[in-house]
Amino acid sequence: MHRSFTFRAVVCMSTLLPCALLQAAPQGDVEALKQELLELRQRYDQQQKALAVLEQRVRQVEEQPAAPAPQRLVKSPADLKRGQTVSQASGGGAGGSGSSYGQALKDDSAPAQSVTNLYDEASGFFGGGKFSVETGVTYSRYDTRQLNLNGLLLLDSILLGNIDLDRIKADNWTLDLTARYNLDNRWQFDINVPVVYRESTFQSAGAGGDATQTAEKTVTRDPTLGDVNVGVAYKFLDESANTPDAVFSVRVKAPTGKDPYGIKLVQASGSGDNISYPESLPTGNGVWSITPGISLVKTFDPAVLFGSLSYTYNLEDSFSDIGSRANQTQPGSVKLGDSYQIGAGIAFALNEKMSMSFSVSDLIQSKSKIKYKGQDWQTLTTSDANAGYFNVGMTIAATDNLTIVPNLSIGLTEDAPDFTFSLKFPYYF
Repeated sequence: MHRSFTFRAVVCMSTLLPCALLQAAPQGDVEALKQELLELRQRYDQQQKALAVLEQRVRQVEEQPAAPAPQRLVKSPADLKRGQTVSQASGGGAGGSGSSYGQALKDDSAPAQSVTNLYDEASGFFGGGKFSVETGVTYSRYDTRQLNLNGLLLLDSILLGNIDLDRIKADNWTLDLTARYNLDNRWQFDINVPVVYRESTFQSAGAGGDATQTAEKTVTRDPTLGDVNVGVAYKFLDESANTPDAVFSVRVKAPTGKDPYGIKLVQASGSGDNISYPESLPTGNGVWSITPGISLVKTFDPAVLFGSLSYTYNLEDSFSDIGSRANQTQPGSVKLGDSYQIGAGIAFALNEKMSMSFSVSDLIQSKSKIKYKGQDWQTLTTSDANAGYFNVGMTIAATDNLTIVPNLSIGLTEDAPDFTFSLKFPYYF
């Protein structure tokens, strides 16, 4: 009797049934309730095991280190219309106009203005569907020396003869005026008009066999129109987690500047025929050229990587005079050597208003050919070149519409200028 009461109490607690109903139930119902209780216990054990396995899996997931996909530092120019402020891009959040650069980076739709400017300079694609103008000033310095030994070298240290030291110093100033129009953040059209000022100094030490005699001649070219060029760019790929921004461009340069053909060489007086200098200086290469190119930009927080590749094809042209001898006219044709240029670099946003970039570039040009009238083509053996540069640049967002872009290029090879400094001022309407 005691065991029967205990069993009924357990059944009441497990099934939450009133005990009064259990006491009144016949023996057959009791057996059915026993079977139901056994099944409930089995299902409960299965649920407990399933919960334990699920809890173990959750702990394993929580303990794994976070490895999210690479996040973009900013959106490309096609993703954000220029003139939209950081607070507008983020939906007018609490940060407002006083939000910091770090807060701006938290929202992928709110790039810092300095990085947007950096995108423009790196890709050559000035987005935002805006019309913009750019004024730029570029100064390049070229200084080369050539030692000429004319005599007999004894004991590897004593020279019996003449020592001539030739030196050429060139200072070039270029004022660039550029207008751009961006259509639907896909197409860009631009025109560039350069105005060039040049000054070259030719020196020779040891002229006429006298080591103490130095001859010098300076030739200048007043500000003159250079080669006007136009370009079309198409942005065919937008940046994503796995792809960069990609822009394809084509530039056409017209021979509007003073060409270098037919410029006569003159012997400097008192130099003992050691110095030959040109009567004037050119401001263009004299032929039409076509330059297709591609540029890529990709962000890897907090850096921006960029690269470019272009190829310049120079068209053949004929001139009434291509000779350099005074008092002689020599008509003929010129085929300048084609060239290609490659460059790559990395940039960082210092804050919301400033960014800095470092890059290297190399321009390799093949040999040129000339053909005098009635003669065969001749290859100019010293006309090929390899000009390498190391570039340090900045972008400074002066206002919402005006950007200041200084850049310093240091020549790494003999064919490159010693250094080139440029200062550009893009302005967006």
